[in-house]
Amino acid sequence: MSEPGYAVRVAEDPADREACFAVRKEVFVGEQGVPEDLEYDAYDAGAVHVLAIREDGVPLGTGRLLVGEAAVAQTGADPSVGSLGRLAVAAHARGLGVGLALVRAIEDVARARGLAAVDLHAQTHALGFYERLGYVAHGPEYLEAGIPHQGMRRSL
Repeated sequence: MSEPGYAVRVAEDPADREACFAVRKEVFVGEQGVPEDLEYDAYDAGAVHVLAIREDGVPLGTGRLLVGEAAVAQTGADPSVGSLGRLAVAAHARGLGVGLALVRAIEDVARARGLAAVDLHAQTHALGFYERLGYVAHGPEYLEAGIPHQGMRRSL
């Protein structure tokens, strides 16, 4: 998927994955104060990572999709539901549609894998963003890494 000035792609090579992790460190660890040992987990190795990158190579945003047992562990749902997570957009790229492009790219990957729905753990300040993309909140609000979150789902 391409947008003016940047592209969104599955991060298949080590350099793309490192760019994904750099954006996550900037946003979650640097801006939000999430401990680094909580930000990176065992699921990263098997996740599908998606990267938004500017034409000049500057990473703009990232997200990941967990499938199978990893998704079940995150969502508590059945294996037909993927888990979208670690969606992060660099401060300098906010307002450019990067978050929307990343979510849609992750949903495309989920559809290609035959998944029926995507769940996510939204920070409560981002509920409106996800609702505009068709996600519906479910369950109680809870804390994750000290930040209020809400479970959400979108059928594909």
